[in-house]
Amino acid sequence: MGYAIAEELAQQGAKVSLVSGPVKISAQHPNIEVIKVVSALEMYDQCIRIFPETDGAAMAAAVADFMPDSSSGQKIKRGDAGLLIKLVPTKDIAASLGATKSEKQILVGFALETNDELSNASRKLQKKNLDFIVLNSLNDPGAGFETDTNKITIIDKYNNRQDFQLKSKAEVAKDIVSRIAVLMEKRP
Repeated sequence: MGYAIAEELAQQGAKVSLVSGPVKISAQHPNIEVIKVVSALEMYDQCIRIFPETDGAAMAAAVADFMPDSSSGQKIKRGDAGLLIKLVPTKDIAASLGATKSEKQILVGFALETNDELSNASRKLQKKNLDFIVLNSLNDPGAGFETDTNKITIIDKYNNRQDFQLKSKAEVAKDIVSRIAVLMEKRP
C-alpha cells in the first residue's frame, strides 16, 4: 500500500520520501526517493530524521510491534535445550511522529486488524494524534498482504467513517490521497 500511495502522491506532483523495508516491488516515479531500511529501528530513525521537513506522512508499513531483546552475529546452533526468545516492544513510529507534528503537518496511520477492528482503529487514531486512520482487516478476502487489492475504512479524528469496497491498491491509494489533498487545502 505504501508504494501505491507514494506513486499516487508523486503523480499528483508531490516530492515523496518513501522509507521502505525489504519488498519485491520498486518505485517507478522519478519524484520518489526510496530510503531502504531493514529493521524497525532503522525505519524509526529515518522517519524521525525526515519528518520535520515534510508536509506529513502516511504510515502504511506493517512494522513489527515487538523484536528480540538481543541478537547474535553468529548462527545459533541446535542444542538439546529449548530456545527461548524474549521480546521487547519496538519504538512506535506513528506515536512519535504524532507527538511532534505541527498543526501544518498531516499524519495518516494504518490499522491492520484481526479482531475488534473499529474500536482498535479508533483507539489508535486518538492515541497517536492522527488526522485519519485507514483500517483494513485480515478477515476480508483480498485485503492485506501479497495481493494487489485492498478493502478499507477511513476514520477521521472526528470519528466520521467511510467504508470502501474491494479495489485495486492503486484505486485505494487514490481514495487515500484524495482525503489527504482535502486536508492539505484546509491547513493553516
